[in-house]
Amino acid sequence: MVMEIVCPAGTPAALRAAVRAGAHTIYCGFADETNARNFPGLNFDRTEMREGVAFAHGHGSKVLVAINTYPRAGSEHIWHSAVSDAASAGADAVILADPGLLDYAARHHPQLRRHLSVQAAAANADVINFYAQSFGVKRVVLPRVLSVAEIVAINAQTEVETEVFVFGGLCVMAEGRCSLSSYATGRSPNMNGVCSPASHVEYHESNGTLDARLGGYAIHRVGKDEPAPYPTLCKGCFSAGEKSGHLFEDPVSLNAEQLIPQLQKAGVTALKIEGRQRSRSYVAQVVRNFRAAVDALDAGLPMPQGMLARLSEGQAVTTGAYKKTWR
Repeated sequence: MVMEIVCPAGTPAALRAAVRAGAHTIYCGFADETNARNFPGLNFDRTEMREGVAFAHGHGSKVLVAINTYPRAGSEHIWHSAVSDAASAGADAVILADPGLLDYAARHHPQLRRHLSVQAAAANADVINFYAQSFGVKRVVLPRVLSVAEIVAINAQTEVETEVFVFGGLCVMAEGRCSLSSYATGRSPNMNGVCSPASHVEYHESNGTLDARLGGYAIHRVGKDEPAPYPTLCKGCFSAGEKSGHLFEDPVSLNAEQLIPQLQKAGVTALKIEGRQRSRSYVAQVVRNFRAAVDALDAGLPMPQGMLARLSEGQAVTTGAYKKTWR
């Protein structure tokens, strides 16, 4: 069985580009705080969502709506409306993290398929089975802290489908639990849908070096001709005593294309691409390459290699926790 390619779309144009490039499934979100990629100029209003779902379905693709932040007390109706609107738009599933919201969806829209967001950080079979038994969750997006062997063990103990990230930005904190970003900016990835919001990013040039700051905190300092990564705290460079370095590894992108055969053997159902902030051209290129890889694997042919290096952050890649190079 061909593994499902789950592709990001931050705009209606990116959704159409992903569908045309061969994405089996697209994930996207509404333009509000119910969405963990709540950035200006991105995402879908209600009309755009209905039109996007209709376009995808007309071309044989599915649409998942990410409602993956945690509701603010007293404002639950905003998140409840998002679930109802996703159902009305004809979405194939909603991606949820909050238990209360999962309960709401299960009771009020039982026909709407429910996926567990990576924001829930469900990293073992016991908790995954709890969500399945309590809220009818059919698929879990696994956090990016598991090795292939650990994924094998999880799939042996649950019937819930597993979806894993294979390309794009690499969160090296516990998924969706970035207290550092919340502390530095006052805006939480879980609650506000914003990790390292652009409004809190500043760059200062002095004596031939460039400082990148987040919420007033210096995160990176690079030389004149060095690339300056976007200042996220998990990839910041810190000094302790006489040593300076990154907490885990240099700012790079996740690229697990070489591990696709292993992930298939591990029982993974779907391969997820990160990048709802990316252009439609980027989305189309990544989808075409991953679709070629899974189609080749299904046909028993050699997979293309090194297809996406130039699309990676700093043109450098890592397999992250899959091979436990930094844990």
